Amino acid sequence: MIYPLPRVLLVLAVAMGLLSPSLSHACTGITLRAADGAVVQGRTMEWGSFDMKSRLVIIPRGHAFTTRMPDGKAGLSWTGKYGVVGLDAVDQDIIVDGMNEQGMSVGLYYLPGFAEYQPYEPAKAAQSMGPTDIGQYLLSSCATVEEVRAAISKVRVVAVVEPALGFPAPVHFLATDSSGKGIVIEYLHGELKIFDAPLGVITNAPSYDWHETNLRNYINLSAFPAPGKKIDGMDLKPLGGGSGMLGLPGDFTPPSRFVRAVAFTQTARPTKTGDETRYELFRILDNFNVPLGAAEGSGTEQTQGLRSDTAWTTAYDLKNKIVYYHTQNNRRVRRIELNKIDFAKPGGLIHQPLDKVKAEDIEDRTPTKA
Repeated sequence: MIYPLPRVLLVLAVAMGLLSPSLSHACTGITLRAADGAVVQGRTMEWGSFDMKSRLVIIPRGHAFTTRMPDGKAGLSWTGKYGVVGLDAVDQDIIVDGMNEQGMSVGLYYLPGFAEYQPYEPAKAAQSMGPTDIGQYLLSSCATVEEVRAAISKVRVVAVVEPALGFPAPVHFLATDSSGKGIVIEYLHGELKIFDAPLGVITNAPSYDWHETNLRNYINLSAFPAPGKKIDGMDLKPLGGGSGMLGLPGDFTPPSRFVRAVAFTQTARPTKTGDETRYELFRILDNFNVPLGAAEGSGTEQTQGLRSDTAWTTAYDLKNKIVYYHTQNNRRVRRIELNKIDFAKPGGLIHQPLDKVKAEDIEDRTPTKA
């Protein structure tokens, strides 16, 4: 469930020294609910270091997965129970964001400076996986948040180096099912931590419980204008609309984005259906687009040709099982309906580019000459 706050919110920015000095996501995830019970979960994907080369990937039921350990040995192997549609990264089948045919979504978010995985024990390799294996493991195996909670508790997640980064990916995860229930999965001080996420919001560092605690610093925020006051005979009134949100932080740091994400989702326009909620979710996430060069790690030659640090934005209708997305190259929303996919069809993974053409799809409405 997404429980409305008492018209109030939010969180203080943490010192940038807590973040990695060279690489950082600025991803923001939110969740909205429609009056008909539809739950729409979505996120922005920011990466300011290089082109993530994300693709759309379709994973059939019965796909065989095998992970690799730090010493090169095979780790956990399993056979997927559910079909999955997701977005991957770095030309690998690393699901950083996706939904399965049961309406279960899982998203990977950066957690630099805080993620610390369980110690690797070669004798337990068959029960172990790396952090970038978690998305495909949970999506192919679980239908509900409670199943996610049980499944992640049975495995060990160890520090496996991601070649594209040169170090183990420091990440945490938001899992949301079609009921709207959500949890955040983190590895802190070498231990698994699972937090209930009733607000359906996630950003990056520090740990999730820190963000929740610091919402208390912003309980003065409101969707309603501040009341006027009389001071020494002067009648003072707000200059315009929005005065209830004075003090809302506007920078790109994870704590400030968490504050805004809670503020905007808790004051979102009421919607009747999943389709209408998708409009509202994309509108809110537009507030979190990061311009090229504004995220840490930007400014290298590897970012040439990119138009934004926000590579793509997704929306998952968990009730109607539809994936929506748009990209930095084309704001046109594209759709994949999971109910129309034959996940039992023999064959391997199917990959598609996010953009057929890396250009805006613009309709020309210029009147023709008579």
